Amino acid sequence: MAELAFFSGTMDCGKSTLALQMDHNHAARGRGGVIFTRNDRAGADVLSSRLGLRVGACEVHDDTDFWDEVVRRRTRGDRVDYLICDEAQFYSPVQVEQLARIVDEMAVDVYAFGITSDFRTRLFPGSARLVELADRVEVLQVQALCWCGARATHNARTVGGMMVVEGAQVVVGDTDLGPRGDEVGYEVLCRRHHMRRMTAASAQSASTSPATLALDLETRPAAARTA
Repeated sequence: MAELAFFSGTMDCGKSTLALQMDHNHAARGRGGVIFTRNDRAGADVLSSRLGLRVGACEVHDDTDFWDEVVRRRTRGDRVDYLICDEAQFYSPVQVEQLARIVDEMAVDVYAFGITSDFRTRLFPGSARLVELADRVEVLQVQALCWCGARATHNARTVGGMMVVEGAQVVVGDTDLGPRGDEVGYEVLCRRHHMRRMTAASAQSASTSPATLALDLETRPAAARTA
């Protein structure tokens, strides 16, 4: 039976790489598929991986109707056995319901990939609907790491390396930008440092600030200060 599967995780955990690998595996067995994505870091109409892999893809828009897309392709003779749907967190709940209908009524496998929550730790509407409707939800086993070395569980939005918690839910950026001026970027953090709003840049700044050094001296044991 066809299935709707949702593969989720934080940024940097290999979702797009797995999407490309899954497409390769199915195509190698003679199955016909279509790759969809939205707001990929590399631009429109492309699915890209941080490992440097990239393929052409169909860009999803607000008015994209997946049911109509599959019907149109099959009507013209294309084989559609599966769909690869990357950046699925940006899909609307209605579009996710269309994907579920495609699975149930057309027997097309749908493999969706996306992050679950935004920079405010709130569920994306598309991801929430996928969790509600998917036949299975899998958390990717490749663990992204916080700057402290702990497992990263949250996505943080940064401006100039400093974490921000206000703004539009969808702003395209990347985790490779680093603290460059006012450019929007993203960083994966453990829950502890996300709650403290402590990015790698702010942690480095705090560790070298005079106030931090003074506090450090005051809290050391007397023997350590006089050594």
